[in-house]
Order: sequence, then structure tokens, then C-alpha cells
Amino acid sequence: MMGKKVMALLQNATKLNQIVQIHALIIKTSLDGNNFVLAKLLRRLFACSSINDLPYARSVFDEIPSPDTFIWNTMIRAYLNSQKPQESMSLFFQMRIQECIPVDSFSFSLVIQASGRLKDPGNGRKLHSQLLKMGFGSDLFVATALVEMYAKLGNVEIARKILDEMGHPDLVPYNVLLAEYVRVGDTKLAHDLFDRMPERDLISWNTLIHGYASVGDVGAAKKLFDRTSERDLVSWSSMIAAYAKTRQSNEALRLFHEMQLANILPDKVTMVSVLSACGDLGALGMGKMVHEYIERNRIEVDVKLGTSLVDMYAKCGDIDNSMKVFNGMNNKDVFAWSGMIMGLANHGHGELALDHFSKMISVDIKPNDITFIGVLSACSHIGLVDKGWTYFTSMEEVYGVSPKIEHYGCMVDILGRAGRLQDARELIRSMPFAPDAIVWRALLGACRIYKNVEIAEESTVNLLELEPHEDGNYVLLSNIYSQAKEWDKVVNVRRMMKNINIQKVPGSSSIEVDNAVHEFVAGDQSHPDSEKILRMLGEITDRLRHAGYAPLTASVLQDFDDKERENSLAHHSEKIAIAFGLISTAPGSDIRIVKNLRVCDDCHIAIKLISRIYNRRIIVRDRNRFHHFVNGSCSCKDYW
Repeated sequence: MMGKKVMALLQNATKLNQIVQIHALIIKTSLDGNNFVLAKLLRRLFACSSINDLPYARSVFDEIPSPDTFIWNTMIRAYLNSQKPQESMSLFFQMRIQECIPVDSFSFSLVIQASGRLKDPGNGRKLHSQLLKMGFGSDLFVATALVEMYAKLGNVEIARKILDEMGHPDLVPYNVLLAEYVRVGDTKLAHDLFDRMPERDLISWNTLIHGYASVGDVGAAKKLFDRTSERDLVSWSSMIAAYAKTRQSNEALRLFHEMQLANILPDKVTMVSVLSACGDLGALGMGKMVHEYIERNRIEVDVKLGTSLVDMYAKCGDIDNSMKVFNGMNNKDVFAWSGMIMGLANHGHGELALDHFSKMISVDIKPNDITFIGVLSACSHIGLVDKGWTYFTSMEEVYGVSPKIEHYGCMVDILGRAGRLQDARELIRSMPFAPDAIVWRALLGACRIYKNVEIAEESTVNLLELEPHEDGNYVLLSNIYSQAKEWDKVVNVRRMMKNINIQKVPGSSSIEVDNAVHEFVAGDQSHPDSEKILRMLGEITDRLRHAGYAPLTASVLQDFDDKERENSLAHHSEKIAIAFGLISTAPGSDIRIVKNLRVCDDCHIAIKLISRIYNRRIIVRDRNRFHHFVNGSCSCKDYW
């Protein structure tokens, strides 16, 4: 009678403290020798507790006088499900040496899985041999576990052979092998297996969609997604993530909208991808709507989702909300701290970024390589050369982080900004690996500021070897020659571009108005409000001239006359986007622009004046950093 009562109590228990009380009752009523009751106790314990409670479960197991095979398997499985395969393996071998405790096919299926996850081919092969001798080779659970184990060990041929030899396999072993092909990135083998499967379920479709998405083949993933008759949260999330990772952000947001229309509720994983797309586009309004959706639907903001919010607000130019989210996070890991430091540095708040680094160290969070990119960028933006060197040398000496080429690039930028061009050149020569285009471009940018033609020419020779068709490199060099009034060399640069048919990368700028992103290219007249935009551009040009603006026509490398060059500069994409912002937003409100390339010198001068003339704060994110234009000045202090 008491046994039935205890079983009923266990069935209804939902919390660990309830199970602990029932355990006490089991001991008190001498039911601690009843394996049926104890097996139920363990199963409820695993169902209602976390991985941190495994030691308590193990103590319960160790106190059982004569655990049977079912109880042993329950404990082995608990360790496996808790990502502790070594403990599963150890417990299995303890079970094997017990007298009168037979192992069954389920025991072998569990320990075979543990071998695969441990990448332990020695024990895996021994166990395979043992189970064959004991007659378990044809068991469906065992064969499925063998398929998984050999696939994880990299022996996909053996895994495929076992699958082919199974009499009438169900979908599980097929999906297991499919998942392993996807895990190692072999989408060809995965798709071949997918095509040969006698039937497929939603797991099969989702696995292959995820596989193509993981290797960046969005087109193949979308074809499969469109073919599926059934889609769940995983299907939608995988596809949205694929678009977000490949920076097809408009498509990611469009698909998220379709997902909502299909009444599929997103989870944290989905929201991370959606926020990434918002950040990439600089779509602050959409990002805020997503944040409100998270709060309204009470989606748990864990460290990863919180970090995504921090990153989204920073990339959208709203560093205040970025800090607000960061400060509200209960738990912060290295990625959260690094994201905040990087965001502050990119917005020109160098001192605050370094202050956050100090706080991060004080709470025993070890920095990683991304952290130091943020720290060195902060030093660069506020001209802290000596402090930058200190951080750079501390990376390996203090924190065990080996400097990568990105960190050397930051140091070249720091030295270049400070006018120490020879030191920057020597650092490049002493690098333990070949400098990339970013490093040489940082040095070339410094040459532009300090009008050093000699080092600029050396930088350009190296840069053009790496990027012979990148028009921006020629533009930089031409501007340096123009500053030095070496007009024959300016002509030579233009001739070089013409001779090797350099195609200028189209500049594009986007602006979000009323939660819709509008994108413009240079000379764009395709927008429905094009006439109004052109009128506003004319007004801007007139008011700029009255304010003393003179177009930098020498920066236009096309073979135009002066009038055509002025017209070309006036219709740069960022100016068109700003004109649209002026006619589409309330007077005095902020205008946020995202530019795909570096903001050109002429636009930088013009936007500073526009911010003063129209009393607007204009925030521009180019490919290098953020520019906050306020009352005729820029946060970059004219170095970008």
C-alpha cells in the first residue's frame, strides 16, 4: 500500500525539494530495497533536476543495495544526457564486473554513444567486438549507436556500411548519419544520403537545411526550405540564420515577417539572428521593435541574446541604449564585455571603452582576441600610443592571447595616427606573418594625414599586389598626390586605373525611416520621392556654398571636367540619403546613415557643415567606424 502511495507521489513531483522529501519517506518506510520504486525515484530525479544535481542522484544510486540492469542503464543514460560521456563509460565498465548483473542491448547502445562522443576509437572497437560476440549486432538501438559512433570517429564508410546492412532500418539511423555528415560539413554526402532515404521526416529536412546554411550555401538551403511541406521553429530559424550570417539582412527580416504570419513563435536563437540582421542594416527602428517583441513575449534574455541586443544597438548608432542593455544584464561573459568595449571604441568613446576593460578584468573575466581589438581601437581613437603598446605587449605576456594580424593592424593605426610613420613601417616589417591589405591601408591612411608621399608609395605597391582591383586604394594614393600638388602623378594614377579597367565599387548608403530601410547609390533617381530628394539636394548644395564649402574635385578620378566632377560629388549616395532624411524626418531629429564604403573626404567635409546648417545630429556608419556629426564637427576628429 505504501509503495503505491510513494509511486503516486513521485509521479506528481515536479521540483527537486519534493523528490528529496519523497526519498526520505522511501528510506523511512524501508522501501529503499525496492528496485522498482528506486528506478522511479531516479527517473523523476533526472526529469526534475539539472546537471548540477547529478552528484545527489549518484549518491542515491550508490546507496541502492542491489541495482538491477535497468537502474544501471538509467544512471549511465543520465550521464550521457548531461554531456558527461566519460562518466557513462566508467559506470558501464563498473557494471560489467558486477556479478549477476547482465548488460543488455540498451547498455551497449549507451556506451557506444559515449565512445563516439569521447572520440575513443580503441574502446569503441573493443565494445563493437564484444557486442557482436554477445549477439547484439542486429539490435536496432545498438546498430544506430554504432552508425553514430563511427561517423563521429570519422569512419563514415564503416558507418554507412552498418546502415546498409541493417535489415529494415527506421528513420533514426538515417537521420543520425545525416546529422554527422552535416556536422563535418560534407553536404554532398549528406544530400546523397537524403536522396536515398526511403522516407524523410521534418528532422531530415531541417538537418539538411541547417547543413547547407552552415556552409553558407543559402541558395541550396532555400530550395530545400521551399520544398518542405511542413516547417517548424527549427526550419525557420535555420533559414533566417543563414541569411543573417551571409549578410543578406533584408531577406532575413523578410523571412522573419513571414514566420510571424505563419504563427510560428520565435525563440532566443531566432531573435539572435534577427538582431544581427538589424545591426547589419543599421535598422534601429526595426531593432527596437524586435527588442519590444522580446520583452512583450517574455523571451528570456540570456547572455547570448543580451549580447546580441548590445551589439545591435551599437551597430545601429544608439550607443546609449547599448550601454543600458549591457548594464541591465545580470550575467556577462567575455563576449558581452568585448561587444560593449568594441561598440564604445567604434563610437569614439575611447576612455569609456578602456574603463570597461578595467572593470572586466576586475571581475575576473579573461579577455580574448576580440576584446583586444576593441581595446586597441579605443587607444587609436584617442591617441594613446604608449598605453596602446602596453596593452599590445600584455596580450601574450599577461593574458596568454597571441596577437593576430588584426592586432598588428590596430598598432599600425595607433602609430600612424600619432604621426610615427617610420615606427609603423618598422612594426609591419617585424610582423611574424605577411601583412594583409588592412595593415597596408592603415599605413596609407596615415600617409594621407601627414602628407608622406614616400611611405605612401611603398604602401601602395604592397597594397596593389594584394588588391589590384580595389578602387579605394587608387583614390587614397591620388588624394595624397593631390595634397602634395604632384599633378603628373595624379594623372598617372588615373591612367593606371583606366588601363587595367578598374571598376569602381558602387557606393551605397541606407537610411531607415518609419521602420523601412531605403538604400541609395550614387546618382540614384529610382526612389519614388526622387523629385523631392533632388530639390533638397539642390538646396543643400546652395546652402553649403554660402557656408564656404568648396567641392574636392581633385578626388574624382573619372575623366570629367570640373562641372561634371562637382555634380558627381553632389550626388554621392550619403548626400542623397541625408537629403531623403531631411525631407522625411522631423526637424531636429537624428539622421542615421549606413555607408558600405569609407566616407570620402568631400562628403565628410560637407556632412560636418550640413549638421550645423540644419541643426541635425547625423550619425554615419562607414566600413571603418562611426562618425557623429554635430554642429560642424565630427567625433573622428577628421581621422578615419
